[in-house]
Amino acid sequence: MRQSKESAFREFAEARMGHLFRSACLLTGGDTHLAEDLVQETLGKMYAAWGRVSRVGNPAAYAQTVLVRCYLGHRRRKSAGERPSGELPDRAGQSAGDATLRMTLVEALRGLPPKDRAVIVLRYWEDRSVTETADALHVSSAAVRTRSTRALARLREQLQDSVGELAAP
Repeated sequence: MRQSKESAFREFAEARMGHLFRSACLLTGGDTHLAEDLVQETLGKMYAAWGRVSRVGNPAAYAQTVLVRCYLGHRRRKSAGERPSGELPDRAGQSAGDATLRMTLVEALRGLPPKDRAVIVLRYWEDRSVTETADALHVSSAAVRTRSTRALARLREQLQDSVGELAAP
């Protein structure tokens, strides 16, 4: 019995790890080390509760919710502001096309407050509804709509014409 639960969790973790990591990278503004930590923390919490979680209708959505909560919990810690370096090494060059566009978007996301970033990632990256996003963040639907409107306006202000130039063929 225990063996089958462990193998079921292992299959789940292997199938979802990449998606969780990509979402965590967006939440953290491109901090891959923190993203890896968040994914490990998420999977650890999922493993501890796997008996309950495996009976849930959609454990993948539950894992995304746990990831967002781990991220928001990390942001509340005093040590969350510590950074080993202010600059990202080995930035993509202008000829990278899609990579440059992604880096520009990640840098713009990094400029948003953590809760706004979480709303944008859940609504537009994870393609969740307003209600699902509100449930994941424990806020009202009106708060999600307000935060997403303001966050998108901030992103537009930060990006101005740079996305159009980068996305042009």
